[in-house]
Amino acid sequence: MNELKNIKNILFDCDGVLYADLEGVFGQVSKKMTQYISNKLNIDLKKAKELQTNYFHKYNTSLNGLMIHHDIPPKEFLEYVHDINLDFLEKDNVLRNELEKINLNKFVFTNGSKEHVMNITTHLGIDDQFDGVFDIVDAEYNPKPAAKAFDLMVKKFQIDPTETLYIEDIAKNLSIGKKRGTKTVWLINDEYWGKKESDEEYIDYKIENLSLFLKEIRLLKNS
Repeated sequence: MNELKNIKNILFDCDGVLYADLEGVFGQVSKKMTQYISNKLNIDLKKAKELQTNYFHKYNTSLNGLMIHHDIPPKEFLEYVHDINLDFLEKDNVLRNELEKINLNKFVFTNGSKEHVMNITTHLGIDDQFDGVFDIVDAEYNPKPAAKAFDLMVKKFQIDPTETLYIEDIAKNLSIGKKRGTKTVWLINDEYWGKKESDEEYIDYKIENLSLFLKEIRLLKNS
């Protein structure tokens, strides 16, 4: 891990990285996506779910496919699907402590919306710990791992990828980070889409606990 001594920035994905209960959060989002598609395209829930899944696999987000094929208004979609109840999410004091102590620039890089990130981080008690959020709107609706999304993010935050650590739960999203020079970290999970391509060479580190990993980096940089 000595090569991480010179890291100046950390990119965090949001869903599945800043919290572990992906089903509790994204399960709600997914159901709202299905309902939205059903209402908007006037199809039953079963067909809506099939379309949602197919577009996600083909275009990296369901929204991307819906925009391409059905001219869906993206802001309306994002507002609808991210209107969820997160009262079950508890404050993560361990993560907050590590984020506070680590002397690095910290950014969120997400295929979701800023509003969703703020909702998540507020419930976790870490909303004041990040130097910026780059969302799907900032990416001009180009979802990760699109090169355009990554390059727009780098431009917005004015960071050097070679001085940056990039953490994701979806392994294949790290591919563009590696091409641009970041150190890449996959947060191990058993989700079908998350672990796909998790054995590729573009993944530098595999971790099981985000807070513990941040602590290891902090201790390394202070040694």
